[in-house]
Amino acid sequence: MNSTILTATEASFDADVLQQRGLVLVDFWAEWCAPCRALAPILDDVAAEYPEIRVVKVNADENPDLSKRINVRGLPSLVLFIDGVERERLLGLTSKTRLAALIDQHLESQ
Repeated sequence: MNSTILTATEASFDADVLQQRGLVLVDFWAEWCAPCRALAPILDDVAAEYPEIRVVKVNADENPDLSKRINVRGLPSLVLFIDGVERERLLGLTSKTRLAALIDQHLESQ
């Protein structure tokens, strides 16, 4: 995993995500989820190419209360927070191109 990707838990989520300024992209994933594993290298690339955003991974199986609190209904779920407020949500495997376009759109509006 890329060193610029953080791992959050129920205990650290508020500090790692909700209390951060700017863009935070959160990936809710699980070990058994094949699309989640396919998304991992895309997130590594995004984290490397966008050092101005924070990329955070949350293992949904290990943090079921957090997944319920954020209303995660399927995996992988990518949730984009800006200044602690959810702005976008993508469900399922997505392309690097689509993810980059989403990030660029929100960076431009900052």
